[in-house]
Amino acid sequence: MKIIAIEEHVLPDAVKQAWNTVPGADDGTLALNAGELGERLANLAEQRLALMDETGVAMQVLSLTTPGLNNLGHHGIDLARRVNDLLAETVAANPSRFQALAVLPLADGENAARELRRGIEELGCKGAILYGRVGDKNLDHAIFEPTFACAAELGIPLLIHPQIPRASVRDAYYAGFSAPIDLALSTFGLGWHYEAGIQFVRIVLAGVFDRHPNLQVILGHWGELVMFYLERLAMLDRVSKLRRPFVDYVRNNLYLTASGMFSSAYLRQAIEAVGPERILFSTDYPYQYRPGGDARRFLETLQLNDDDKRKFAHANWERLTRGGAL
Repeated sequence: MKIIAIEEHVLPDAVKQAWNTVPGADDGTLALNAGELGERLANLAEQRLALMDETGVAMQVLSLTTPGLNNLGHHGIDLARRVNDLLAETVAANPSRFQALAVLPLADGENAARELRRGIEELGCKGAILYGRVGDKNLDHAIFEPTFACAAELGIPLLIHPQIPRASVRDAYYAGFSAPIDLALSTFGLGWHYEAGIQFVRIVLAGVFDRHPNLQVILGHWGELVMFYLERLAMLDRVSKLRRPFVDYVRNNLYLTASGMFSSAYLRQAIEAVGPERILFSTDYPYQYRPGGDARRFLETLQLNDDDKRKFAHANWERLTRGGAL
């Protein structure tokens, strides 16, 4: 059974250079991409394909790693075009092994929407990746509305990827240990996941899905903690004045992906929350790469019927990106 992994990352040299040189671009996470991880992020050919074969992934959907271009201001406009062109060239060189999510210059709302349209209509990207807030502007800010409107019109999904919390939040909740522990706690240990989950909750409460009822978004890491608090989030219905109950937006506008967290318990909870038609496979390459046929083994040992395994492995993604979202 083929596996399409939909959250698999790259880091071109041009982006790395911008993060290192544009004032304010370094959000503290550059160290997470050093050494072997950096080499794997940069490689778009033989090494990546070999590790895909080893773990059992037939196709990767490529996307720029966090924090994307969010901290680059106007520098991100040209860089988005260059990165998306590179992704399109990579897909064209291996169309049976790669697809791509467009990266957007989200600090400029109108340019972000234009680049999204170009990425989909001219370059063949399957969707786009967001990284939550830009500066102090959360995803419910008006600057993002052109992107949401364009994505809804085009019928393509948006992946909300984590980024590190803002400095004031890090200082309040994630600091006070050693520098490595502070960084880990504020990113992959916990902070990333609250950050991304809260962004989804905010766009629900802001009525984004009421304005764009067909818009589809994806959360990684089995829902970025949102699924664990659905019972409490449902209580927002008392005050939200939305057109539908909160849980309805989860079940009709949200897809969940594994991000390399190969837990059958989390998968069961995801299915309980959104159904087997709204779960997607991903390995979070290269961050969660583990040797030994890890992806294939996880799929094969799941206590799911063959049809639900097929949906999880590839069919849900294929339906979603062909305009057939449930």
